Amino acid sequence: MSSTPAPSKTSTPAHRSRWEIFLAVLGPGLVVMLADTDVGSIITAAQSGAQWGFKLLLLQFILMPILYIVQELTVRLGIFTGKGHGELISETFGKGWAYLSVAGLSVATTGALLTEFSGVAGVSHLYGLPRYVGVALAAATLLLIVWTGSYRRVERIALIMGLFELVFFGIAWAAHPSLHEMLDGLLHAPITNDDYMILVAANIGAVIMPWMVFYQQSAVADKGLHPEHYRHARWDTAFGAVVTQAVMAAVLIATAATIGRLNPNAPLNTVHQLSEAIIPYLGDTWGRIVFSVGILGAGMVAAIVASLAGAWGWGEVTGFRHSLEHHPKDAPWFYGIYTAIIVAGAAAVITIPDLVSLDIGVEVMNALLLPLVLGFLVALSIKALPAEHRLRGPYLWLVLFVVILAGGLGVYGGLTSIPGW
Repeated sequence: MSSTPAPSKTSTPAHRSRWEIFLAVLGPGLVVMLADTDVGSIITAAQSGAQWGFKLLLLQFILMPILYIVQELTVRLGIFTGKGHGELISETFGKGWAYLSVAGLSVATTGALLTEFSGVAGVSHLYGLPRYVGVALAAATLLLIVWTGSYRRVERIALIMGLFELVFFGIAWAAHPSLHEMLDGLLHAPITNDDYMILVAANIGAVIMPWMVFYQQSAVADKGLHPEHYRHARWDTAFGAVVTQAVMAAVLIATAATIGRLNPNAPLNTVHQLSEAIIPYLGDTWGRIVFSVGILGAGMVAAIVASLAGAWGWGEVTGFRHSLEHHPKDAPWFYGIYTAIIVAGAAAVITIPDLVSLDIGVEVMNALLLPLVLGFLVALSIKALPAEHRLRGPYLWLVLFVVILAGGLGVYGGLTSIPGW
């Protein structure tokens, strides 16, 4: 049993330009942020636009710095300790707390796979295929990518898949939104309306997932980033935060300009319902293709990130080898856990008929786990970092405010998604 990863270092020779160094470091932040705009988040953004027009558009931009503040802590911890999140919790607070954290992570990652595979099932339905066909193909693809690839190869494939989400910018443009209505929505927010505030909470809850924290810190460590890469890794995270929330804004704009204008009460709880509502505005054939590409990109990159987060977390806590730089025969527990998460998520979506209730349950689970995950993140940033990089002063209070806001509203949004709550 060994926790020592195989070498995977990002070298920074003196002759490299800043852009070359940035491109070498680029990856963990952008991948995890693209995964943040998963199938569930897209549905949340679509509901926001359909029900409230452009009145929740400003929130998507406000969430950019909030998302960055939280995920930047994982960059600090990964770079200045060289350890993944689960391993650092174990060393700092003990095995009991570490096992509690990864137990919660297991629930969150399996739940995430349910959401992503339900998106794949929705796309399968668009083309008249049984859900098991699309889900099985997606699961096989995810297994093939990780079982046959190094960290860098897996990261590149995840980036390519995530970039499919950029089609939502084209969908937003094709919806021909009114600039006047957009500006009016930015300036008028009905914050005294309970239904409006529920969607505000849902959007905040959708912006930070428990598995994002584990993934980015472990990815930074597995990629071999060092203190000299810190500045570039922060830019990677900031760039990703802007891109992911811009995608959310694009989805909101597209639905506000189409469904929100003509049928604001349309049910948008599944990918199939969303496709039925928005594809007619894009043209049947072309609209179906573009919409499917965006959903599949969002779902697949999130599935890679969430399942790898689970495998890394358990490897870090147990001490078993847990690096993508290891061959599967040299790290059987790491690849076995990854496989189990994929198979469990796929099997559940294939066999459980009510995917709407499934997605609601996942949202509630993530919301309830968020305070625990964010609490560990802040505690580690105060206690486990070298003294010069620990949270302190006004920035510590800013981080605490953001974490309490995100965790509290995330729980509120999750609980209010339960019918009859």
